[in-house]
Amino acid sequence: MLYLLALAVFAMGTSEFMLAGLLPDIATDLHVTVGAAGTLTSAFAVGMVVGAPLVAAFARKLPRRACLLGFLLAFAAAHLVGAVTTSFPLLLATRVLAALANAGFLAIALTTATALVPADAKGRALAVLLAGTTIATVAGVPGGALLGVAAGWRATFWAVAVLCLPAAFGLLRSIPRGSDDGPPLRTELAALRRRSLVRAMSRAALVNAATFGGFTYLAPATGLDGLWVPVALMLFGAGSFVGVTLAGRWSDRQPRKVLVVGGPLLLLGWPALALATGRIALLGLVFVLGAASFAVGSTLIARVLYTAADAPTMAGSYATAALNVGAVAGPLVAAATLHPSPFWASAVLVAVGLVF
Repeated sequence: MLYLLALAVFAMGTSEFMLAGLLPDIATDLHVTVGAAGTLTSAFAVGMVVGAPLVAAFARKLPRRACLLGFLLAFAAAHLVGAVTTSFPLLLATRVLAALANAGFLAIALTTATALVPADAKGRALAVLLAGTTIATVAGVPGGALLGVAAGWRATFWAVAVLCLPAAFGLLRSIPRGSDDGPPLRTELAALRRRSLVRAMSRAALVNAATFGGFTYLAPATGLDGLWVPVALMLFGAGSFVGVTLAGRWSDRQPRKVLVVGGPLLLLGWPALALATGRIALLGLVFVLGAASFAVGSTLIARVLYTAADAPTMAGSYATAALNVGAVAGPLVAAATLHPSPFWASAVLVAVGLVF
């Protein structure tokens, strides 16, 4: 069942990250600036932040299978509209709708996944789900970029909608009908008053802001063009898969080791990418930063799940919100620092997160 959830997360992750290679084409086609097109990423993340706790609270007592299927099909429908619209505001609205569906799906999927494993293996369950996202960056996002080069950016939206169908069929056959039984909502929301949970969510948000800020503007900030953009995205995705796989092994019992190794790599890697000029150096740094970003980020998100263990039906929404607060802030901060480089902003965000 974990792998079926990961398949759906793969489709959603492809959509979430694919704009990194499509922003210039979208901006040209819809007659907006690259910075304005970058708000599509932020709009998606805003929908995730707002939607995760609200949708999870609404759906916590509803049949789990119906919720997951409903969110997945709504996500597909949003991409169908996005594929045909010629209006940038409407495209922006579809990104928010897709994000709300994604938020609800991911919050319930995280709750479902952590319920399937022992109490001390939340990091491993999270790693399986995030593997869907990392595979999206390895295969889905570069594939979408190649499809965008060959057939236009709209073709990638059609492709994401089609990707949702096999995941929906698999979930229909395997997810039980039952709903979650947990403490009262008021009790679960009270966990947000604890400083330890707020601190864990803040650190995860800051590191994820650095990742999204740098990744969103990877193509324009590095000067890569043509087929080199999909190559860079694929390398970032390969690194992220390595990072999340390693974190899945260590984040449950030895999270400090992941942070001690990955943190300095991020602090040094983002400035190095801002200063790099050779293509080989750029691509090598992209791989390393993908690995370190997802290793550190997934470890911090696992800490959110552990810290919110007494909120079993809402913990997934807290983790989802932490991820996407960073995804909102990162591209906005990066857009303001396109010159000289958004990678400097990523370095500062990581530094603040690790000091926090």
